[in-house]
Amino acid sequence: MPLPFTTRKFSRRTFLRGAGATLALPWLESIPTFALESGKRLAAPISNTAPVRFGCLFFSNGVEPEHWWAKGSGSNMEIGPGLTPMAPFTNDFTFIRGLYNQKAVEHDSAHLGRTPNLLSGAWVSKDQSEIRVGQTMDQVMAKALGHQSPIPSLVVGIEPTELRLEDGLSMLYGSNISWATDTKPAMKEIYPARIFDLLVGNGGDRELDRSVLDEVLEDANDLSRQVGYADREKLSDYLDSIRDIETRLDYAAQDNQLEGWRPSLAEPNMDRPAESLPQHIPKHMKLMLDLIVLAFQMNKTRIATCMLNNDLSQMNFGFLESVKGSLHLDLTHNGRDPRLEAMYLKTNQFHTEQFAYLVGRMKEIDEGGQSLLDNSMLMFCSNFFDGDKHQADHMPILLAGRGGGSLKPGQVLDYMDKTPDDRRACSLYLSLMDRMGVDVPRFGDSDKRLALG
Repeated sequence: MPLPFTTRKFSRRTFLRGAGATLALPWLESIPTFALESGKRLAAPISNTAPVRFGCLFFSNGVEPEHWWAKGSGSNMEIGPGLTPMAPFTNDFTFIRGLYNQKAVEHDSAHLGRTPNLLSGAWVSKDQSEIRVGQTMDQVMAKALGHQSPIPSLVVGIEPTELRLEDGLSMLYGSNISWATDTKPAMKEIYPARIFDLLVGNGGDRELDRSVLDEVLEDANDLSRQVGYADREKLSDYLDSIRDIETRLDYAAQDNQLEGWRPSLAEPNMDRPAESLPQHIPKHMKLMLDLIVLAFQMNKTRIATCMLNNDLSQMNFGFLESVKGSLHLDLTHNGRDPRLEAMYLKTNQFHTEQFAYLVGRMKEIDEGGQSLLDNSMLMFCSNFFDGDKHQADHMPILLAGRGGGSLKPGQVLDYMDKTPDDRRACSLYLSLMDRMGVDVPRFGDSDKRLALG
């Protein structure tokens, strides 16, 4: 049912939006809302500030606890060996300790009951005939904000989605941390070339020389039927003049003179990856991270998740020095074998290195006085703390970026001595969604916002 005009406050900077085009309207006294009879909304006012982006980088099977810690703040922050690659960025991230998902702790599947609900806090169904967990916070945001960018969310990974059974449950659970609905994962893409094509495609069969007026004519006619006579005449005169104005807009665009915030990158600054799947894991991961940066920088999407590996990963870390012929699953479930623990630490450092790479790349990109990192919130996390013990009563989490000025990185936030009600990961997700402009009263098992300083 279309929303009535009276439901929202009106702004003089109101816009018509068509498929791939936005058109400013003149002041029309008889329009008190952004809604149209078609159920569409007029575009939001132009902003001179960059949008906030959210990214989640996941690694499976937890950390080597003895080496995963932080204390102090800012430039004086001390970090454990597992976090060594983040040493140059202690002013850019917050170390969070003590948050967890209660439903994950309660589940008797040590792995598949603690991975798909990482970003939702939901219960994972144990019924083999039913796939059910919970819509994740990234997809809640994608649904609310997806109209603001060509791609509602970018969901990528390194290892393919598996369909075998483990613990009597589908490995679909272990292959996806992003769920579009309670029963359907937002299936990840693992081929870099396909992601590149998604980002740089022309949006379908839209003709490049089509007039902006043609793009928005349907909404303009819809609007014309709802305004008063005087405004209808004014709107008609305005639309008649648009084709002349388009020439001026094209000229202004060439000189970067259009009003409002503009993405710092209009065309891709990297070559199209090869069609085949990269066989070198570090190269594959960096390609995926470069594509996330490209998507954010070109404003193709504002939400991205990346799985560096699946739960129960069969990834072989033999490419790391002194880690020869060892599967990630074996290294993380090591029975406290000193030799394997040393290699486990190396895998933790390698995963952290990927996050440091993403943070470093985004910190270098200027968006008009602020960096892409300043305008983002990047979460680095795993489904366990101590992987050998399947410890789900708190998760390793780093949060980088300033969220457009709403976050103060360089902190250590320790919630371990708080009550269970104050340690819910979903409270963090509510706080992050707030900073993305998505206000929901409750998410997962929490209706409280986490104080992030």
